[in-house]
Amino acid sequence: MPAAVVEYKGWKEGYRCGYCASERGKVSAGMWAHSMTVQDYQDLIDRGWRRSGKYVYKPIMNQTCCPQYTIRCQALHFQTSKSHKKVLKKMLKFISKGDVSKGVSEEEPMDSHIEDAVTCDFAYKSESHVSQSELTPLSVDHTERVENEDKDIGETKEEVNAQQVESGSLQICAHKDTTVPGEPSHSAKIVHAPPKPGKGADLSKPPCRKAKDIRKERKLQKLLQNQTCVSEGSELQAGDQVFLLQNSKSKPNQPKTIEDFVFVSLPDDAQHKLEVRLVPVSFEDPQFKSSFNQSATLFAKYQMAIHKDTPSDCGENEFTRFLCNSPLEAENAPNGPECGYGSFHQQYWLDGKIIAVGVIDILPYCVSSVYLYYDPDYSFLSLGVYSALREIAFTRQLHEKAPDLCFYYMGFYIHSCPKMRYKGQYRPSDLLCPETYVWTPIEQCLPLLEHSKYCRFNQDVKAVDEGRIKELGRVRVLHKRTVMPYSVYKKRRKGPSDEASVQQYASLVGQTCSERMLLFRS
Repeated sequence: MPAAVVEYKGWKEGYRCGYCASERGKVSAGMWAHSMTVQDYQDLIDRGWRRSGKYVYKPIMNQTCCPQYTIRCQALHFQTSKSHKKVLKKMLKFISKGDVSKGVSEEEPMDSHIEDAVTCDFAYKSESHVSQSELTPLSVDHTERVENEDKDIGETKEEVNAQQVESGSLQICAHKDTTVPGEPSHSAKIVHAPPKPGKGADLSKPPCRKAKDIRKERKLQKLLQNQTCVSEGSELQAGDQVFLLQNSKSKPNQPKTIEDFVFVSLPDDAQHKLEVRLVPVSFEDPQFKSSFNQSATLFAKYQMAIHKDTPSDCGENEFTRFLCNSPLEAENAPNGPECGYGSFHQQYWLDGKIIAVGVIDILPYCVSSVYLYYDPDYSFLSLGVYSALREIAFTRQLHEKAPDLCFYYMGFYIHSCPKMRYKGQYRPSDLLCPETYVWTPIEQCLPLLEHSKYCRFNQDVKAVDEGRIKELGRVRVLHKRTVMPYSVYKKRRKGPSDEASVQQYASLVGQTCSERMLLFRS
């Protein structure tokens, strides 16, 4: 497997923050990713990084004006809130009956704000101008000869072993952070257990038919027939049964799941048709290519209406750079999802046209939300909330084939900015400790954030960052098309020392990524 190649751009201090309007309060570190494996990016976002196109950045949490905490939802245990159910029901009514209930959504659209590194000039000015030939390493034999220059035999052996691991197929292991501190671990097997009544029908199997349910269904069917909602004599399918039964009173203590609202069949005379398509972000993919113009036009319409961008701010070039250029290498693994890992556009087609696009990354342990844009004419459908719920349901669906994939990452949670607190409403969720990179239930974090906008969530004062850099000499460097450990590069380098910059990079990405990714040095 090809290694990730990155150019570290260093810290950017004192630029405008879109959350608190501070002109010089934002501080972040960034790097340009020419290519990146999904495992590398998974490990990076578990250390507080996030990407915008090919630019990958990390807020310097104890210095930036508005600390941005990585937030993830435990998708397998997600429970829909009352407001979430309202959004799901509103969509069902609109599709089936054409009902339009105009009103302002109580919640912000998922990731509708791009005022951080996404739109600042820094990200675009940092774009790399290195030629592709410089980024292509020479043969492995040549690389190994260079590595053998290092007198530390033990170090060299471990470097070669790292290469052998990278050249093999990605082996996905259970993530060390999948168990939330203070909470019992949840076995993946619970998802494969037969669904209980009220927990969502398994559409691949015939539904369980109890006499009581059959009588209730007949009564509802007769009632709906009288209201001309269902054609006379039409045969009910499994999905129709769920759709009809959801109108009846739920059994006590068994709340409906997202699947109960989403994966249902509609009446034959439904007013609208909604189709969700998963399209790989690749100009070689026919679906992506054929829908590009429509998708780009929708992006511009959304940016101008919602974010007041000028046409030049949201043209095709900006759309491509921001939402179509991804450093992630598409990958298929035996124990991975059928669609594979990588970057995707989840397109929402209503009656033959795209009304929303959720940009997502499918990674070894999660679905990561990158951005959402939608047609402002359909704002009454609360598409930000609806798409987030669909992405949570999608995560649960992928988990069936990929047991390690069980989280939904929502980007950053910014408690100091009230309009960005809506992500905390997707429960249960965890925030990433900015010092030890351990996940902490959000309920434990909120009281701390009320007192200070920057917090260490891990209450164990002795705990440290287990992934911290321990040996700077083991950082992998790509110099003059040759892969070598930093200890060798340091001896070869001419001119002033760059050790401070490399130390900063390694401390932010951690030891594991620093030994796996290639840090480009000119």
